[in-house]
Amino acid sequence: MHHFRYVRGKLYCEGVSVESLIKKHGSPLYVYSQKTLTEHFSKLDQALAPLDHMICYAMKANSNLAVMRTLANLGSGFDVVSEGELRRVIAAGGNPKKCVFAGVGKTEQEIEFALRKGIYSFNVESEPELIRINKVAARLKKIAPVAVRVNPNVDAGTHAKITTGTYENKFGIQFEQVEDVYARASKLKNIWLRGIQMHIGSQLTDVKPFESAVKKILPLVQKLTAKYKFEFFSIGGGLGIVYKPALASGSAEWWKTTDAKDILTPSLYAERLVPQLKALGLKILIEPGRFIAGNAGILVTRVEYVKQTGKKNFVIVDAAMNDLIRPAFYDSYHEIVPLNQKNGATVSSDVVGPICESGDTFCKDRPLPRVGEGDYLALLSAGAYGFVMASNYNSRGTVAEVLVNGNKAAVVRARQPVQEIWKTEKIPAWL
Repeated sequence: MHHFRYVRGKLYCEGVSVESLIKKHGSPLYVYSQKTLTEHFSKLDQALAPLDHMICYAMKANSNLAVMRTLANLGSGFDVVSEGELRRVIAAGGNPKKCVFAGVGKTEQEIEFALRKGIYSFNVESEPELIRINKVAARLKKIAPVAVRVNPNVDAGTHAKITTGTYENKFGIQFEQVEDVYARASKLKNIWLRGIQMHIGSQLTDVKPFESAVKKILPLVQKLTAKYKFEFFSIGGGLGIVYKPALASGSAEWWKTTDAKDILTPSLYAERLVPQLKALGLKILIEPGRFIAGNAGILVTRVEYVKQTGKKNFVIVDAAMNDLIRPAFYDSYHEIVPLNQKNGATVSSDVVGPICESGDTFCKDRPLPRVGEGDYLALLSAGAYGFVMASNYNSRGTVAEVLVNGNKAAVVRARQPVQEIWKTEKIPAWL
């Protein structure tokens, strides 16, 4: 569910017309719904209420400080993958003691910073990392809380670039090796075996892979908990969202399909997993990102030209792959709708950006309402892995971000002036 819909033929975010935001702040523009962020977090929190649990928002999905402050105010913890992300948590008013630190390449500097800030746990991806954490902790005279990330070798059936739970992936430690790794880790004097963690992939819209992974790993968790007195079991993230509604592209009622009974909802997720997890008697951590932020944001873009060739109708817009790379990177689908509702026949169109790459394409051969120069389109479900993956390719400044709360709206990141792109560059004296 989200709070973008047509009101009297105009696209609104909560109580604010998107057109009014464009007039004030320009295009392209990211727009986020605070109510959507709040509802998604709260529904998941409520579904997991039978468990002692902590939601650690995977901020790599969207790390805007206002988005994070919204979630921190709701009691969220955070899943971080770098020192920079942990510093963002602190800047947003989040609690480092409710943070887990993931990622396969933690540097000594990052480990030291995280230890000094008192994070909840490191999600350890390899034995060399365990040894490094122990060494840094010993130097600081601290005990480092860790959880070994188990790779359960469960194929989640998701895109090849976002699957993480098979032995073909770089993440975690093989299921068969975990017991021995914990045995060796227990001999490290500055390591606290606080828990165990798993994660099988991203954008999962079926509960079955979660069930399979939990079922497979539970006996191991029980055995190791008896031996090492674990405090928590992290089941990772990966809950997917609806990108492609069942209704036709550009439909005035596309949002109504997000409540379809056949999608993965917090209640279905909890119904299948809570009974298994409750018997453990451990604190359960979950690390969702996209599920909370994905449908809470849109990217608005202006139509610059409509170019017709013998075979194609190209809608050329001012947003580009440097603003939203998912379609170019993953061949991903984003529903595209006009800000002003249009009736009549659709036109098979390619929506493309101005960057000099053939991959700078948001959709191909998509039936869309007929639009012209000066019209605006909204790319839906752009709240996760949108701005966070933006770049300055083609020396394009990053776009502005706006957060809407009811009838209020505020710029939560200013548009980047072009001159700032090369601000830190220096020309050597000999040139």
